[in-house]
Amino acid sequence: MGSGQVTDWQGKNVTVAGLGVSGIPAARVLHGLGAHVTVVNDGDDERSRAQAAELESLGVTVRLGDGDSLPDGTELIVTTPGWKPDKPLFQAAGKAGVPVWGDVELAWRLRGLDGREPAPWLAVTGTNGKTTTVQMLASILQAAGLRTAAVGNIGVSLLDVVLGEERYDVLAVELSSYQLHWAPSLRAHSAAVLNLAPDHLDWHGSMEAYAADKGRIYEGNRVACVYNAADPATEELVRAADVEEGCRAVGFTLGTPAPSQLGVVEGILVDRAFVENRQKNAQELAEVGDIDPPAPHNIANALAAAALARSFGVPATAVRDGLRAFTPDAHRIAHVADVDGVAYVDDSKATNTHAAQASLAAYEPIVWIAGGLAKGAVFDELVAGAAKRLRGVVLMGADRALIHDALTRHAPEVPVVDLDRTDTGAMLQAVQEARRLARPGDTVLLAPACASMDMFANYNRRGDAFAEAVRELGAR
Repeated sequence: MGSGQVTDWQGKNVTVAGLGVSGIPAARVLHGLGAHVTVVNDGDDERSRAQAAELESLGVTVRLGDGDSLPDGTELIVTTPGWKPDKPLFQAAGKAGVPVWGDVELAWRLRGLDGREPAPWLAVTGTNGKTTTVQMLASILQAAGLRTAAVGNIGVSLLDVVLGEERYDVLAVELSSYQLHWAPSLRAHSAAVLNLAPDHLDWHGSMEAYAADKGRIYEGNRVACVYNAADPATEELVRAADVEEGCRAVGFTLGTPAPSQLGVVEGILVDRAFVENRQKNAQELAEVGDIDPPAPHNIANALAAAALARSFGVPATAVRDGLRAFTPDAHRIAHVADVDGVAYVDDSKATNTHAAQASLAAYEPIVWIAGGLAKGAVFDELVAGAAKRLRGVVLMGADRALIHDALTRHAPEVPVVDLDRTDTGAMLQAVQEARRLARPGDTVLLAPACASMDMFANYNRRGDAFAEAVRELGAR
């Protein structure tokens, strides 16, 4: 199965690696196309058995507790994104010459299967800001009167959209490094890499491999490769990409833009890329005040979204209207309340140091609530950069000592409250301690720089606990 679209799936022996949010839809779709589908899965728990029974009722073969063996006769593997490349199943596939696709690759190959002209993809990746940027992009495209949807890693299955009955003019597609690793033939209309910072290195094996997978998003781009002028690594990925003739490199910057860039001039977002005579001319797009919230990293997200929209021919007025209409998801630098002159901000989504760094840069002075599962991260650079902004710090969670050690080295004068507990009730105490440290005009910022699973089911639950604790403060 080469790089082109597959039109005849009848009788193909396809192995789907993993149940779950992408494996089950892939198995159903492939079975419906006439393929002989076998699902292999590591787990053999009650939930897996229920999922397997549902698929088996359709005629799909399911092997539970056996995710490493390659079924006989397999011609193609379609894997869920999270399965690591060094898994024995994939090593066996490599030796047997069996290709491995992800669900994004499968969706890309199935575009236009019904004879309709497939919608172009405007694709976004990066260590942080992907979801917000894709949602901003979709809002801008909608403001231009285009039929669109925010899809992909954002939680909306590309398979469902590609094979659904609704027609789209263009898709705003969020892609993770996992998905890009398993999507060798993806060719977007235009794509953006927002930023690069160490993340998921246990999966990719190295920063170089992680960056290379992110860079796959630029391969074969037709119109624009959008990069972050403040992050040279993203521009290097553009230089390394094999794109279609005429595809342009377009940067975004929080400063005054050079030709072929979008940027900010005196509080105005301007375009010097998609205008005539860009050496001398610029197009006003929107005001910084049109962005909610107008934090630096969110302005960067808006510029990237605007660049992708402009690459698709969207007028400047739609950029402004789309940004004004956009409302960020919960737990992303969300203002919860003001209590006694102190602002309380929930950025529970800041689950790594890069995201927390952006959040900390948006406020001053700060009482910082941090901690959780570090995922192998180190905190010296984060703490050193934020030290002058910190009024105080409240730490909780399993790996809080790592942050405490960095504070001792780089911010020894900042008062630190170390909560020696990992139960969910710790959040209320953390907020109460933060209130004690804060002064009117300060911001109490939940930007944990860590994952949440030591104490909470996910970052949403952690953010909810913070908001509930703040509301309790205000009620007293």
